[in-house]
Amino acid sequence: MNQEEILAQISKLPLAEKLAIHQNIWTEITKENKTLPMDEWQKKELDKRYKLYQQDKMKCHNWQDVHKSLRQTS
Repeated sequence: MNQEEILAQISKLPLAEKLAIHQNIWTEITKENKTLPMDEWQKKELDKRYKLYQQDKMKCHNWQDVHKSLRQTS
């Protein structure tokens, strides 16, 4: 089965099954690649944010609060 055939089959599935497949694919990718590729600008941005966090200059948010807020706005 080629990629187009797979995508055609996936497009017929309910959203919950598509999301489960997505999660399974992502899990397989992370098993194969312990370190996912990252662009240099991404590394710099993460380093910058981590420095700000260490210096207590970055406001952090609780994940549960962020998740709740996102659900309320959608």
